[in-house]
Amino acid sequence: MSIIYLNGQFIPRATATLAIDDRGFIFGDGVYEVTRVVNGELFESSRHLKRLGRGLADMRLQPEESLADIEEISRRLIVENGLTEGEGTVYLQITRGAAPRTHHFPPAGTRCTVFMSAQKFVVPHDKRATGVSVVTYPDIRWSRCDIKTVNLIPAVLAKQHAVDNGVFESIFVRDGTITEGSHTNCFGVIDGELRTYPASNFILGGVTRDVTIELAHELGIPFEARPFHVQDLPRLEEFFVTGTTTDVMPVVQLDGRPVGNGRPGEITMRLYNAMAKRLYGGT
Repeated sequence: MSIIYLNGQFIPRATATLAIDDRGFIFGDGVYEVTRVVNGELFESSRHLKRLGRGLADMRLQPEESLADIEEISRRLIVENGLTEGEGTVYLQITRGAAPRTHHFPPAGTRCTVFMSAQKFVVPHDKRATGVSVVTYPDIRWSRCDIKTVNLIPAVLAKQHAVDNGVFESIFVRDGTITEGSHTNCFGVIDGELRTYPASNFILGGVTRDVTIELAHELGIPFEARPFHVQDLPRLEEFFVTGTTTDVMPVVQLDGRPVGNGRPGEITMRLYNAMAKRLYGGT
């Protein structure tokens, strides 16, 4: 039976309960993080914690647990759930806590709800070998996509659109511009240059996105943080998506049309191989 952390206690998942008036349930009033675990080690933990800190500040959430506490709890959950070998993830969710339903914040002193769990993760290497298909989807979300809020219904609807179409992911399009995926960031290669939507309030600043940009610089791959547009899609030589549970995933078909030669691209796979070395320590 898996062990989770909830409001100061390590308990079996099956025995955990939440108040019916928790603001995460009522309003989606909270933030979350998912951190990769490889052989018992948290991958890029400091980046995840930094992003979490920004989200807590933007949402004006003040949990009793510090960022250092959260990292320590994560490490204990890894051990408690037998993740010292192989792959896994640690999930964290912090809401504004339980209080009578009002749109404004509850009284000062209301404790935030802090939930954390750890579980095994199966890496989708089979999909990476062949590449995946994606479809575009209108980006009509609110304009603070940079906050990793638990209010995820736009992402849920977009991902279901992908499932309905039998593809891996939906790619958001805002005013004719490619922004990001339902739970991934997007990169394209045009005229040999790697591009991605610049960091702003219109996308979530992904940890794997940041690592991918670092790796591109290390490998000497020409890179520009600038968007590409729907009219640029026929010019794409390569396209891929990135994420904590996606790594670098090549896209070989977009809206039913092949990307490049219809196979995982050279730059894409160079970046994935460099990412794998970062993840697995040179294997």
